[in-house]
Amino acid sequence: MKDIIKHRKHLHQHPELSGREYKTADYISNAMKSYAPDEEIKLAETGRAFVFNGDQEGPTVLFRAELDALPINEEDNLEYKSKNPGIAHSCGHDGHMAILLALAKLISEKRPKKGRIIILFQPAEETGQGAKNVIADKAFSKIKPDFAFSLHNIPGRPKHSIIIKDRSFASASKGLTLKLFGKTSHAAEPENGINPSVAISKIILQLDDILNASVYEKLVLITIVNIHVGEIAFGTSAGYGELRMTLRAFRDGDMKILTEKTEALIKSIAKDEGLQSDIAYSEVFPATTNNDDCLEIIKNAAEFYNLSLIERSEPFKWSEDFGYFSEICHCGFFGLGSGENQPSLHNPDYDFPDEIIETGAKMFLKISENYNY
Repeated sequence: MKDIIKHRKHLHQHPELSGREYKTADYISNAMKSYAPDEEIKLAETGRAFVFNGDQEGPTVLFRAELDALPINEEDNLEYKSKNPGIAHSCGHDGHMAILLALAKLISEKRPKKGRIIILFQPAEETGQGAKNVIADKAFSKIKPDFAFSLHNIPGRPKHSIIIKDRSFASASKGLTLKLFGKTSHAAEPENGINPSVAISKIILQLDDILNASVYEKLVLITIVNIHVGEIAFGTSAGYGELRMTLRAFRDGDMKILTEKTEALIKSIAKDEGLQSDIAYSEVFPATTNNDDCLEIIKNAAEFYNLSLIERSEPFKWSEDFGYFSEICHCGFFGLGSGENQPSLHNPDYDFPDEIIETGAKMFLKISENYNY
């Protein structure tokens, strides 16, 4: 595992932001050569998929890790601290990549007998675009997975523990940007203008009514993240405003209802206030959903290695773009405990624990044995 840990530390030291993972992708390509995959497929510019073929017909099973880092300034004094100011692997994607490299090493020593194993290094998970762009790439038609698996390290849980949840594992979410167009006026004559601040206030106050509606199966949440109205000009009443919020739901069906209700509220208030409105969405994540059979295989793998199995009663509130894969094939997603005293994800002092790399790789290999061996 020393060579794998060396790879992990190099990746940690050279993080790149979503969609810009060019050097990371090149490094992965070079590292994977020593494991002799049968084919390398480039996807969505910086994505890399590596194919290991069996001799017999069988299912195609995909294992995925993420390439991208976060716009966070690292505060640890590590020997392998990030060399790119303001960018850090504070979510552990460097460790996830190392797990797939370790899996490739295991597969190179134990080639699949049937079907295909695909090892995918996916770009831009943090923005919700990576999985979507990979699947939309024409080259993805060469892969067409029957099953897809992934994991995420989970701070606050014992190292090597396996965290599972039936059906929805992580929430659906989307960023909503509202633009309101009114009319500026002199601040001494606000009656001659249309200031969007009143509409924004009404929208925010009435969002609670949407959240409290008895139409949802599970938790829904709206978080205001940004408000901008007018300019810093004390003689001018604003005529333009923006409101940004994050919509979140445990289930995709609830997200659809939440979105429709929020849009209806915005349009109604904007019309009443004499404003033109424009609504746009970004960083759209579907819910990450587990197939029942895939989840059972994950459980069996954890039990085979006598790993502690933690079953959650509710999905995680954070989002993960692996949900796009569950729209095209059967999927399994689980958490891998990274330590009870581990800093939280997206914290500036987070660092992935190397001890759990082997655990993740062995879990994936055991899962693949149900299909490819």
